[in-house]
Amino acid sequence: MDALSSHPMIALQEKLGQLFMIGLRGEDLSADERLTIEEYGFGGVVLFKNNCRDAARVVELCRSLWESGALAPPFIAADQEGGSAHRLPEPFTHFPAPEKLGRTGKPELAFSAGRATADELVLAGINMNFAPVLDVNSNPNNPVIGERAFANNPADVIRYSERWIAGLRSGGIIPVGKHFPGHGDTDKDSHRDLPVVARPLEELKQIELAPFAHACKTHIEALMTAHVVYQALDRQFPATLSEKIITGLLRHQLGYEGVVFSDALEMKAIADHYGVEQSAALCVNAGVDVLLYCDGLEKPVRCFEYLADAAENDAQLRAQIERSYTRVMHLKERYLKEFTGVGGTELDLCLAQLDHQRIVDEIYGSL
Repeated sequence: MDALSSHPMIALQEKLGQLFMIGLRGEDLSADERLTIEEYGFGGVVLFKNNCRDAARVVELCRSLWESGALAPPFIAADQEGGSAHRLPEPFTHFPAPEKLGRTGKPELAFSAGRATADELVLAGINMNFAPVLDVNSNPNNPVIGERAFANNPADVIRYSERWIAGLRSGGIIPVGKHFPGHGDTDKDSHRDLPVVARPLEELKQIELAPFAHACKTHIEALMTAHVVYQALDRQFPATLSEKIITGLLRHQLGYEGVVFSDALEMKAIADHYGVEQSAALCVNAGVDVLLYCDGLEKPVRCFEYLADAAENDAQLRAQIERSYTRVMHLKERYLKEFTGVGGTELDLCLAQLDHQRIVDEIYGSL
């Protein structure tokens, strides 16, 4: 892929396709989904529980996706955090929530859980985990973070997430820390509303931003944005659409050079306040590299065509697409070497040999 990532003759539309990640309807890749992925060259897919009801079919779905990648292999992602955010069916292991790990007093268990999670994702054919949550669970009224955070203070979030990331990475899975610059102090769920955080800047730096700043310093491969307005950072736009936050704060002040994913752009925090094409344009211009659409093909196709047309007459947009494409391809070149999923009875045998229930038992035994 080295030659592909820098080849001058690759059309801008092909590069743009790599900046989209989509969701699928069911347990198999349908004919229209396959054709759309091939036509638009979408660079990644995220799997949810409706795609993961049967272990063997998950592997076959991932294999179909891998084989559909024309320009480059696709990112195949899931939210495999542990606890309530768990996608893979039995006999894959259901790991405890991050909050449980944070209460063990044993950061080495976070490494073990991260590595075990990676080993199972690899067997499924998944190469990216939308995890860990780097948010500090600082608001007890938060309806969406809770047990998904490692702790209610930044020091422990840093301590445990760093080891969990190291475990995940050592197993060959791409970590995606979320939700930059911090979703822990909200009292609304951005799936349903647009949260607003009024913390002063210094408090944001000391609490919400601290785990993300640490992750940037330790070169986490990717981050996901938060659909949250931070009044001290940008009074107008939520972080996902904010050039001040994504380019100004994350890229320039924190020096982050990895890949930035949006959270799902169909979530009401965005969809109730911005048009479909408008949010896509704001997102790209803010500096987000990959646009995430989880609910069907219609919106990503619309936004692809809108951005492709707009880029013809907008040199700044073309330059942003080029920068994002380069970051995406470098990450793919680093991680996506071959398909790793195993099928049939081999999958059951491999999972039995790993025996990750012993790690689950050790975590609960340490509480």
